[in-house]
Amino acid sequence: MVDVKSEVAGRVWQIVAGEGETVAADDPIVILESMKMEIPVLSPVAGTVTRLAVGEEDMLDEEQLVAEVTPAG
Repeated sequence: MVDVKSEVAGRVWQIVAGEGETVAADDPIVILESMKMEIPVLSPVAGTVTRLAVGEEDMLDEEQLVAEVTPAG
């Protein structure tokens, strides 16, 4: 299991990949809005999103858990 954390503080603007969805390395899982910029939170590995720890409109701190991804293979 790989933890995916936010790199910046911000508000969850959009969930791109929900629980059970397959992602490739560097695919966005959520998009944060911070200081009027859209910042994607990317999956570090290819696999399946097994847990989404945030919802749309949630406020996140830097280094807060966004999702857990089970690596493929």
